[in-house]
Amino acid sequence: MDTIASLFSFITYPVSWIIVQFHSMYGAIFGESSGWAWGLSIVSLVILIRICLIPLFVKQIKATRGMQALQPKMKAIQERYKNDKQRQSEEMMKLYKETGTNPLSSCLPILAQSPFFFALYHVLSNIADGKAVGAMDQQLVDSARAAKIFGAPIAAKFMDSPEKVAALGATLTDVRIVTAVMIIMMSLSQFYTQRQLMQKNVDLSVKTPFMQQQKMLMYIFPLIFAVMGINFPVGVLVYWLTTNVWTMGQQMYVINQNPTPGSKAQDQYLTRLLKQITSHGELKGRGKKRVVSAIVAKGPDRNDNERKFIAALSKQGMAAQADGSVIKSVEATADSDAASGGAAKRQQPKRQSKSQRQTPSKPAPKK
Repeated sequence: MDTIASLFSFITYPVSWIIVQFHSMYGAIFGESSGWAWGLSIVSLVILIRICLIPLFVKQIKATRGMQALQPKMKAIQERYKNDKQRQSEEMMKLYKETGTNPLSSCLPILAQSPFFFALYHVLSNIADGKAVGAMDQQLVDSARAAKIFGAPIAAKFMDSPEKVAALGATLTDVRIVTAVMIIMMSLSQFYTQRQLMQKNVDLSVKTPFMQQQKMLMYIFPLIFAVMGINFPVGVLVYWLTTNVWTMGQQMYVINQNPTPGSKAQDQYLTRLLKQITSHGELKGRGKKRVVSAIVAKGPDRNDNERKFIAALSKQGMAAQADGSVIKSVEATADSDAASGGAAKRQQPKRQSKSQRQTPSKPAPKK
C-alpha cells in the first residue's frame, strides 16, 4: 500500500494543503490537537472532492443505464461470434461507438477519487512516522499525531504493533475496537449502497449476465474493503466511510428523483407522481414535467411502469401532454360539459304497474 501511495505523491501537497486550511478553521473551534478538528478536516476534504465529482457521477449514471440497455444486444453478439473472439471484440467496439457508450464511464468517480485517497494515505503514513509532509510542517504533524478519534490516533492502523500504537499515545485495544467498528460500518455501507441499486434501480424487464455480475460485486466489494481496511489508518477509514455515506445518500436521491426506466424505483416514483396529480389536479415542477414528457415521447415503446401510469391517468380523466403537463382528457371534458349544460336531461315517465295499465283512466269532469 505504501508503494502505491508513493506513486501519487505528486498530489500530496494539494491534499495536505486543503486539510491544513480546514484544520485552521476547525482548530479554532475544537482546539488544534483535537480529534474533532482533524477528523472534520478529513470529512470536509471528502465533501469538497465529491462536490467536484458530481459531473462525473452524472456521467456514471448515464453510462450505467446505457450499458444496461445494451445488454441484450451484447449478449446477441457474444452468441453470434462465440467462436471468433476478435470479431466479437470488433462488434462490441462498433456497438459502443454507434451508441456513444463507454464502459469505463461507470468507473469514473472511483478512478478520479483514487489519487486523493492514496495521497491522504501517504500523508497519514508520514504523520505516523512523525515526518513533515506536503504543506504540513513539523508542528502540524505533531498536532495531528496527538489527535485521537474515540481514543484511536488518526494515523494508527488495526495491524500496528503495540509499540507503534504506544508511541502515538494510545492502547492497542482502543485502536482495534475503533478500527474494527469503522471497517464494519464501511463494509455495510458499501453493501447497502450496492443492494439498494440492485433491488430498486435496475431494469427488471431485462435479464442479462450484467445483472448477475452486479449481484456478485454486491458481496465481493464489501469483503475487499474489509480485508484492505485492516491496513488503513484511522484517518483513511474516516475518509472512506464518509465517501460511502455520501455515495449512499447521493444514490438514494437519484433513485427517488430520477429512477432507471423499468425499475421498481420508477414504479414507486410514478405512483407518487400520480397521487400528486390526483390531489392537485395538475403537475408542478420542471423535473417532473420532463419525466412525463419523455414518457409521452416514447409512445408504444413505453415499459410496463409507464403504460400503467398513462392508463391510471386516463382512468382519472386526465391526459399527459407532449410538454409534460397534464390536463383533463377530451372524453372527460365532453362528459362534464354535457352534464352541466343548459339543456336539462329529458325525464323518463314512471313505469306503471299491471293493474294501473288495465284500469281505464276517469274522464275529466265537465264544467
